Amino acid sequence: MSTGAEAGALPLAAGSLPAGAAAPPARRAGPGLARLRAAGLALLIPAGLGLVWHLATVGRPYSLIPPPAEVWTELRDLAFGGINDDAFSGTLWAHLAASLARVYGGFALAAAAALPLGLLIGRVPVVRALLDPTLQILRPIPVTAWLPLAMILFGLGPRSAYFLVFLGAFYPILVNTVFGVRSVEPRLFEAAAMLGCTGTAQFARVVLPAALPSIFTGLRLGLGFAWVVIVVGEMTGVQTGLGAIIMEARQLSRTEIVICGMAVIGVAGFVSDWIVMRIGRSLLAWSPSHG
Repeated sequence: MSTGAEAGALPLAAGSLPAGAAAPPARRAGPGLARLRAAGLALLIPAGLGLVWHLATVGRPYSLIPPPAEVWTELRDLAFGGINDDAFSGTLWAHLAASLARVYGGFALAAAAALPLGLLIGRVPVVRALLDPTLQILRPIPVTAWLPLAMILFGLGPRSAYFLVFLGAFYPILVNTVFGVRSVEPRLFEAAAMLGCTGTAQFARVVLPAALPSIFTGLRLGLGFAWVVIVVGEMTGVQTGLGAIIMEARQLSRTEIVICGMAVIGVAGFVSDWIVMRIGRSLLAWSPSHG
């Protein structure tokens, strides 16, 4: 006969855990699988848009928008030639190199001017009172409105393009730098003063480290705006550049080349943003929001 304890016990179901036992931790996807999943999700919307584009344009010979297959063929001809053998064939890399030089050159000039100016405006009340009202008046003026004046001041050619890219990148960097400096906790200055760090030394040891997250946000935005305005910047009479090829193709009704130029600008801007973001993460590993 079974004992009372045995009689009152219920058999455990297959795979069940006894009462009070902790469930095993759920398996987490490996880093390779997680990256693959993230890439799949990132490509989901572009693939859907490409499908809609294909269905809306394929089989319509009089459509003003070419189908994706035609754009892809033109992109290969722009990059390597051998398909159409026209004036645009095999010129993509020269145009991309010219635009990269103007974007990064104008961005570097903007960062060199906006970063120290933002630190001073955010930290020194006299400088803020002197410069901030004027900069706030100039900031809403679109870059396109500066185009005629840029060509008058700098003439036709690359210098006007550098100036317009500089304007596009300058204000996002400046505004975010000022915001980062003004957001520094006052207690940090008090603690630094107690440790003997006073005067201009606080810029390097207190202000700059505390404002770096906002500064890198401004750098990302500034570089993005530099790519946004590159087409406007290359409307100043330059012969090479993605903006120049887009404007020339528009005049010739080569819509497929216009779309190719847009796609290359988008990919180049994405890679540029990724580079800045990776640099920011490595330099801001100590920050909870960027580490």
